[in-house]
Amino acid sequence: MAAEPWVTAEQIARHLGVAKDTIYRWRELKGLPAHKIGRLWKFQISEVDEWVRLGGADEHETGTPTPTGSGQ
Repeated sequence: MAAEPWVTAEQIARHLGVAKDTIYRWRELKGLPAHKIGRLWKFQISEVDEWVRLGGADEHETGTPTPTGSGQ
């Protein structure tokens, strides 16, 4: 089995459809799985996808208000 490649914050941001700053914020505040390799943070898509599936990106967990008009 081939090892999963490490991807950059920019690549994982593109994969999730969010800004790169959001990736760093999620890593710091919400436990987005990342590994520091040298001076850079690297990510594995499978780890990040599992984190998202488990609700890691859920805005309600941080107490962030739901935008008005969302019906929630």
